[in-house]
Order: sequence, then C-alpha cells, then structure tokens
Amino acid sequence: MPTHVIETNPADERGTLLAFLEAQRGGVRRALLGLGDEQARQKPSASRLSLAGLLKHVAETELDWVETARRVPHSIRRDETTWHLAFQLEDGESVASVLAFWDAVARQTEEYVRSVPSLEDTFPLPDAPWFPQGDRVSVRWLLLHLIEEVGRHAGHADIIRESLDGRTAFELVDEAARAGAGV
Repeated sequence: MPTHVIETNPADERGTLLAFLEAQRGGVRRALLGLGDEQARQKPSASRLSLAGLLKHVAETELDWVETARRVPHSIRRDETTWHLAFQLEDGESVASVLAFWDAVARQTEEYVRSVPSLEDTFPLPDAPWFPQGDRVSVRWLLLHLIEEVGRHAGHADIIRESLDGRTAFELVDEAARAGAGV
C-alpha cells in the first residue's frame, strides 16, 4: 500500500489498529476515485469482481464481523441464495450510497472497539464449517482480521482499477491528496 500510517500515540493500541484499518479502507475508496457507477460495475480483469462489488462486500463484511463481536442479530443476512448480492450494486444502490453506508459501519466499528474494556475481550466465532466449533477470538483478533480482509480486497481493487483505465494506486494517492480526499 502506498501510504504510511502514523502512530500518534504508541500507548493507544486501539488507535493504532484502527488507523491501519482506515488506511486499508482508503485503498478501496481511492480505487473508486473519479469513477461513475457504470465504470465501478465493470469487470475488466480475469476476476469476476468489480470495484462496486468489492466495495459492497468489504462494507457488509465489516458490519457482519462487528455485529458478531457485539453479539447482536445481523442487519444483513446472506446465505447461498443471496451471497452474490454482496458483490453487486442492487436497484437503488450507488457507489456513493455504499460509501456512505461503509462510513457509518466504520463509525460503528470504532465505537465498538473503543467501548470494550479490553482488546482481550472475546466473542464466539460464528457457527460455520470453516471455523473450529466453539472457538472464541479477541477484539484484537477482530481488528487484525478486518485489516487483513480489507487489505486483501484493496489489492484486488488496485488491479481492477489499473485494468479499467491504467491508473495505479500511487497515482490515486497523489490525486486524493491534491483533492483533499484523505489518505
């Protein structure tokens, strides 16, 4: 990733981890810089992924994990019949609306992480065949997993954007900085 996360307070592990997560979110957001919904829906590479689909997926995934950690019912339920909808804009959705949704999710994530007594607090992993039965993970694990998940997809987004119009992550970082769009 062509950005650098500044650690403002070495004693604030939560803040540092949240800053790394935000840096990865920025990679996905920047890949969409200057594109309309139609361009963001295109699938120009060997992958079946679009930038709009990646955006929606990472936003929903972050929400899903935070709701799992908070042990509240999931706002968006996906199963094998609706899983594909997590990777595409539906009627009434736009890149702008999903970005706004993700901003709200990011605020929920930060509020939750800042509210728990300790990063060592745990929650049960979802009941799924790919997770060990009955295992628990910490809030620290949650943050590291979200950084991993969003970072992986930020890399996908870089490739898709470059396949669309040749723009690279480095160029988009410069453009975002000039436009005051953040990191």
